Amino acid sequence: MQQVDIAIIGGGLVGASLALCLQAEAKQRGWSICLIEPFTPGQGYQPSYDARSTALSFGSQQIYQRLGLWQAISQRAEPISQIHVSDRGRFAAARLSAADEGVPALGFVVENAWLGECLWQALDQDVVSWRSPAQVNQMQALADGYRLSLDDGSELECQLAILAEGGRSGLREQLGIDISVTPYGQSALIANITPQEPHQGMAFERFTEQGPMAMLPLADNRCALVWTRTTVEAQRLLELDERSFLSQLQEEFGYRLGSLRQVGERHVYPLALTAAKEQIRKHLVVLGNAAHSLHPIAGQGYNLSLRDTWVLAETLLNSPEPLGTLAPLQRYFDSQQRDQQFTVGFSHQVTRLFSTGQPLLAAGRNLGLLGLDLLPPAKHWFARQAMGLGTRVQP
Repeated sequence: MQQVDIAIIGGGLVGASLALCLQAEAKQRGWSICLIEPFTPGQGYQPSYDARSTALSFGSQQIYQRLGLWQAISQRAEPISQIHVSDRGRFAAARLSAADEGVPALGFVVENAWLGECLWQALDQDVVSWRSPAQVNQMQALADGYRLSLDDGSELECQLAILAEGGRSGLREQLGIDISVTPYGQSALIANITPQEPHQGMAFERFTEQGPMAMLPLADNRCALVWTRTTVEAQRLLELDERSFLSQLQEEFGYRLGSLRQVGERHVYPLALTAAKEQIRKHLVVLGNAAHSLHPIAGQGYNLSLRDTWVLAETLLNSPEPLGTLAPLQRYFDSQQRDQQFTVGFSHQVTRLFSTGQPLLAAGRNLGLLGLDLLPPAKHWFARQAMGLGTRVQP
């Protein structure tokens, strides 16, 4: 039976980031880390027009800078120089600028495949081992850790298990960890778009009576579209031919980037706010989307998970107690609880406010956008939330 100190169940962006945060100090301490992942990573980056992407906040960029990874990531990271927030059919708009905030970029949009490749290439094989393709079928709590039963019939024991296998975690349910679910009654249509005009690093947040949309700048003058609609409407848009789809998108988005010329593969995902009611137990941490899954329009989900990851690693490395002891895990959770509550609340309320067609609320948000643009302190506060700097000083 394989024995490791830390088993990370899920070798995606969150799991690999945690391994990277830990590995330098872990090597000095003699800790062994095992990543267990159903899909074999590190097959080499293959550019794709349809690559899914993630918006990294300025705070997340600072974390990867501290880890020595940003130089590699930046080769395919498109800076967000400005964010334009508008309400369809109303005159008010707000504009956030990196120059006004004194930062090189408000955030960066990176293809998931490239970010993953950079993470996996940076892992030290002397410290971090892989079990892939492999899946954990069962977790058994022991007095001093967990025993993991894998789908190939093998078993592995660890002092600390990190559950980072995503929002549809079967193991979370198996362990009896309840979740709260707040359905939005919406789905997100995701696709990459090529506009006629250069995007020049501009990100757009556009709010309509049917739901919000975001258009984020990508490399090669593409834009990443997140278009929120009712589930029925999203499915209808998914099934349109390319010309009809672009025509309807153009009508909703406008001509700020000229004509919209090309759309790639479209995908639809149902949306809900989910949160695990337990994130820590003795010898166990729930991390990433398995801990909390947010509406994508505010772009806060992965950035919150990365902050959780950074603080968890700091707490483990600064703790005198043995790995898996409850006290340091409780300190981690206590230190991140305010960040989680604020970020989840901010994302949820922004989504609710900008998804309504009620006249009074719509008029109120229009005045809010106008005030946001005219009042520098309010704009600065909002920008700090968008940059992931609202509740914690970053590295």
